Amino acid sequence: MIHSRDIDLLVASRESLPRGTETNTLPRKQEAEGGCGVIGIACSEQIPARHLLQALKQMRNRGNNKGGGIAAVGLVPEEHGVSKEILERDYLLSIAYLEPSAREEVERQFVEPAFEVDFARRVPAVEDFRTIPTVEVQPPEVHQYFVRVRPDVAQQFLKQQPLKAAGSSEIEDEIVYQNSYRLNHTFYASAGEKRAFVLSHGKNMLVLKMVGYGDDVIRYYKLEDIHAHVWIGHHRYPTKGRVWHPGGAHPFVGLHEALVHNGDFANYASLCEYLAQRNIFPLFLTDTEVSALVFDLYYRIYKYPLEYVIEALAPTTERDFALLPRDKQQIYQMLQATHIHGSPDGPWFFLIAQSAQEKGEYRLIGITDTSMLRPQVFAFQEGSASIGFAASEKQAIDAALVSLASEDARFWSRADRYWNARGGSHTDGGAFVFAVRSSDSEDGVTKTTLACTDKFGNRISADTRREAYTPTGRAADHVLIPDDVNLSGLTAEQLFVNVVKRLTGWDYDTFSGFLSALEQSVQKEGDFKKAIEVLTSLIDRRYPTGSMRRSRLLSLCDMHLATLFESICHVPNPLYTCWTAGHRSSVPSRRDTTIIIDASPFPAEGEEGLAAEMKRLYAKGWRRFLVAHTRGHRFIANGLGPGTEGVRIDVYGSPGDYLASGIDGAQVVVHGNAQDQLAQIMKGGSLVVYGDVGQTFMYGAKGGTVFVLGNAAGRPLINAVGKPRVVINGTCLDYLAESFMAGDPYIGGGFVVLNGITFDDDGQVVDLETPYPGGNLFSLASGGAIYVRDPHGKVSEDQLNGGGIAELEDRDWELIKPLLVENELLFGLPLQRLLQVNGEQFSPDRVYRRIFPRAVQALQAEEAWVRANQS
Repeated sequence: MIHSRDIDLLVASRESLPRGTETNTLPRKQEAEGGCGVIGIACSEQIPARHLLQALKQMRNRGNNKGGGIAAVGLVPEEHGVSKEILERDYLLSIAYLEPSAREEVERQFVEPAFEVDFARRVPAVEDFRTIPTVEVQPPEVHQYFVRVRPDVAQQFLKQQPLKAAGSSEIEDEIVYQNSYRLNHTFYASAGEKRAFVLSHGKNMLVLKMVGYGDDVIRYYKLEDIHAHVWIGHHRYPTKGRVWHPGGAHPFVGLHEALVHNGDFANYASLCEYLAQRNIFPLFLTDTEVSALVFDLYYRIYKYPLEYVIEALAPTTERDFALLPRDKQQIYQMLQATHIHGSPDGPWFFLIAQSAQEKGEYRLIGITDTSMLRPQVFAFQEGSASIGFAASEKQAIDAALVSLASEDARFWSRADRYWNARGGSHTDGGAFVFAVRSSDSEDGVTKTTLACTDKFGNRISADTRREAYTPTGRAADHVLIPDDVNLSGLTAEQLFVNVVKRLTGWDYDTFSGFLSALEQSVQKEGDFKKAIEVLTSLIDRRYPTGSMRRSRLLSLCDMHLATLFESICHVPNPLYTCWTAGHRSSVPSRRDTTIIIDASPFPAEGEEGLAAEMKRLYAKGWRRFLVAHTRGHRFIANGLGPGTEGVRIDVYGSPGDYLASGIDGAQVVVHGNAQDQLAQIMKGGSLVVYGDVGQTFMYGAKGGTVFVLGNAAGRPLINAVGKPRVVINGTCLDYLAESFMAGDPYIGGGFVVLNGITFDDDGQVVDLETPYPGGNLFSLASGGAIYVRDPHGKVSEDQLNGGGIAELEDRDWELIKPLLVENELLFGLPLQRLLQVNGEQFSPDRVYRRIFPRAVQALQAEEAWVRANQS
């Protein structure tokens, strides 16, 4: 542990650094606020960048072509022309030359005097950047230098700063940091000169960026076949900073970490002041740079444990702070008192790739701010090769998994777990760390593993009791199917029930054999409808899976469903027709014909996008849609107008934001998770989601009936009015129904039922620790009600802001029971199970509680008194 006196000396050693010549405020035209596209991948195996490319490619609508970049940690030495010893020992100094003629001068002033260079090379790049259509600005020429600090330079530094406890690595780290600062100040940040700058200088870490999109960085620098354990990527959307220059693109570096950011800071100037007091001066004129500098200060200079670094960046507050153990409260209080001015204020989500070689780890760190105003989703898949993700959108994660699964049978297209973080949570901190570690086994073989932990170091695991899929090489069509699974003599529901009864005794080959047999029976009998319904039920419903992983079974169902959709396009069928590049039909021959749309060729949004095409098909008379292979497609079912009763839209895959927003009568069914801004300003109709929903679900909704099998992320049903009626079977992170204005629920107004349950690995219903973990429940609401399944009274008054808690009355049960009955029919979630507590059956008033808006109740009482006295 470095001594506090040495910390002071390290900070003081920077007093000789030249100050930035440009102001700390951001002197530029205020850009429109937007949401960047970020993704991070950590894997026990070194995976190529082409899988990151697929995720970034699908998130292009989160960029504006003004800044993109990538970082890689845990590289393959041979791919960079060096030995393993050099890669692990040396600093990898990467310099971007905006003017290639500056290279000789940079090397003479800042490379040769400070370092012994073991190897140098130019990073390969496309010969003519104009061959990549969307690259409009010449990317910088990049050179890599594998360097060691010269012994005489280290001795001179130690002579000037007589450190007592710092080791050679701490001294060399600071020399590298200060040398890069001087280089940047001289060749990039000084007035009028923008000739070269340091991209990265950490060990076993590479950063590349340019004016453009993140995926074009991979293309331009020919990274498709370059491998790493940890990758992060970024598309920049208009926010604060120098977005027109490669130095302003993400990632930004401290020393051994690279950071990308979605959001912006309101307190950039005060953060710069905080850093200046510690002789740290941002140079790149963008708000994100300061967060990387603050992280480096806390982690490398102050030597804080990672938990404390996260706490200093995203302080735990309010109710969550009060629920922390007393010893943590004391530590966190000191951290906050010391570093509150260094805490970024504003909506943000950080992804950090870190080469923590002193810990023997390569890390991907995801940190959510306590306001949770930026979207984020985490995922984890464990097997013979394990992989973790954090991203702006689930669909980006799925794109990377699909890409990996197509090349490597150790991966499959669905993660074992997906989850949203609640920033500042007292249970997990709202931050998660994926750490890659290597260890030598007894037989001398090096084994690399991936572990996921929360802010407090608690392990996050997938369903490790069940076998990860390992190909056996057995042909699926040669696997015997049990005789009593009669494919032709049962209805779709009967066949589904029959299969589920037997799953616990099957293995992957048997299940694959069943799916192949189902596919073959369709080809013989032409009953596509039954096959689609069986596969859809296997995807939608929860059930025991025996020794098999649910995520792998779902990926197998996805594959066979895709084959089924494709085969329909080649077989004439009165119930289905296809809408693909090769098969199109302009007018439905029958009103009950379903049009199957392959979403994959369509852009995510715009006039040529999927949503616009669906509007055109609706105008031609189509009323039943099956949308397959969605990958972040936005605005599905938007713009159909009023009076759309009788329209049904089934959505498969990974749909994008704003799905079902503004619908007025249509029925939309999502067979899996949905993303952010779902059902905004919904007016009427119904929405069913067989999974989770993202941020700001049903913002400003005016009506309709909605059922969600899983969880809602932050801020669902804010500013909802009219009569929306919603069942959420899981939980919500925070701000549920803030400013809810949905009238009197007893005379047609709106309400929400929150059941607070989840499913275990056997598909059985499990009560959550609390039905609602956050704060501001029903905050400032003026109408409607929240019905919470809360038999143990876990929801307390301190989670409310303007609401009150009351016992359930008979009229409340009469109001919500019909929705819970429909909830049972949709999800197979028995109403009687919801009325069970610890296996014992109770009456509804012992299980559910009503949350009401206090101000409205007081007003109603006053009005009743006035009417009584007037009469």
